[in-house]
Amino acid sequence: MTNTTTDTTGATAASPVADFAALPRLMSLMTGDEKHGPAATSTLDALWVLYDRVLRVSPATAEDPERDRFLLSKGHGPMAYYAVLAAKGFFPTDWLPGFGSYDSPLGHHPDRLLVPGAEIGSGSLGHGLPLAVGTALGLAAQGRTGPAVWVLIGDAELDEGSNHEAIAYAGAAGLSRLHTLVIDNSSATHGWRGGIASRFEAAGWSVTTVDGRDHEALYTAFTQPHPDRPHAVVARVEAKEYAGEPKPKAAPEPEPGAAAA
Repeated sequence: MTNTTTDTTGATAASPVADFAALPRLMSLMTGDEKHGPAATSTLDALWVLYDRVLRVSPATAEDPERDRFLLSKGHGPMAYYAVLAAKGFFPTDWLPGFGSYDSPLGHHPDRLLVPGAEIGSGSLGHGLPLAVGTALGLAAQGRTGPAVWVLIGDAELDEGSNHEAIAYAGAAGLSRLHTLVIDNSSATHGWRGGIASRFEAAGWSVTTVDGRDHEALYTAFTQPHPDRPHAVVARVEAKEYAGEPKPKAAPEPEPGAAAA
């Protein structure tokens, strides 16, 4: 089975629907500086389960008003997102090696005008959840009750006040078509007493915390009923410093016999 997609030049390409095991190979095609590798790999499992089993969107329905919307707020590590989109046929896999280059549509932050399937252009942290709230409100105003709105944020984004205004409003408004996926790799500056879930619960959300590498647990959490309330899934993964994040170099040892300063 294959999906077809049309790139920005008008050429049509075909891409097989890959399984999860193919994603590391696709990610390995993206090289260069400023990859934010840990930020990308922390999202890989959750993104795959969403696109493979939950989201009602495909290359053929990417412009359908009744499609589900997925917003990547954690946009500074987009390699996993690009790998999943390519695996699902939103754009050709031969775009991947050009990641981050001057003439590539695949920038270090996704651009919705260049990346097929991307709903928003990301940038400053903390914008995605407020945009998702606005998207859910806009769909409701149009009478579209079918589409679900999903937004993926990082735990460190919860340091931004804009998210807390969005969380408070969405809970009070009962935006039941709104879903927030929080990837928790322990990179927040302060953390939350009682855990991240407690912040959403206090605002009236449905919320569950799961192992962010367990596909069945993710699927169960993603599809959990939450009538009349928005839903949050906190996906816990390994701490950032253990996922390949570069560490500061130690000071060089003094040469033998060198005089002390």
